[in-house]
Amino acid sequence: MTTRIISFNANGIRSATTKGFIDWLDNQNADVVCIQETKAQVNQLDPEIHVPKGYHAYFHDAEKKGYSGVALYCRKQPDRVIYGMDWPEMDAEGRYIQADYGDTSVVSLYLPSGTSGDERQAVKYRFLDRMMEKLLQMRQDGRNYIICGDWNIAHKQIDIKNWRSNQKNSGFLPEERAWMDQLFGPAGYVDAFRVVNQEADQYTWWSNRGQARANNVGWRIDYHVITPELAAGVTGASIYTDERLSDHAPLILDYAIEL
Repeated sequence: MTTRIISFNANGIRSATTKGFIDWLDNQNADVVCIQETKAQVNQLDPEIHVPKGYHAYFHDAEKKGYSGVALYCRKQPDRVIYGMDWPEMDAEGRYIQADYGDTSVVSLYLPSGTSGDERQAVKYRFLDRMMEKLLQMRQDGRNYIICGDWNIAHKQIDIKNWRSNQKNSGFLPEERAWMDQLFGPAGYVDAFRVVNQEADQYTWWSNRGQARANNVGWRIDYHVITPELAAGVTGASIYTDERLSDHAPLILDYAIEL
């Protein structure tokens, strides 16, 4: 039994659809699709985007129009869907949605970016602190987790093309990378992509400046973060770059599990 889970920061789900996202999705045979940055309210979406053919759809919109937002497309109806983190400040930005299947949960997560300045970087650090508390609690509840999304941090030098020049930039700051060290160290989570792919130049996001994408000057900031019990079940991983559906590329992983 293979379960395919896709993580995709759409940078506007309506925009991504005009670039072929829904058509592409039709051919992916995905069981769960975790979307970040929907940048829309559900009532603004055409039916094909709101509920694609063959899927159940769940959205956690930001209160601010055209901003943030996460969603799940699920082939099989979940036992339960959890919207948000019981944290009003961040839940208003639509950053967390969770689908439960038996003893396994799949999450679409969108971490704040700190690139706009010190104020948002402070928000990002608060989110990281709160998220780590939640992640540690999740490790204790006996469930398996696949937490997909845009974590807005490149973990190691191998995960970013120009690591030397980005060490003082949000997304590759020492404090952020240390948080990832804790995530994939003492906290016990696993970077699912790296279970099967240890190669360099594996990026999921490229700046729109210059020829970053054409030259593969990118960052790997989109992840499937999994509980360790699932690591042996990771059977394949790929980053889809043939079409430019967003400034991020879909991250596709296959698991030898059944939801």
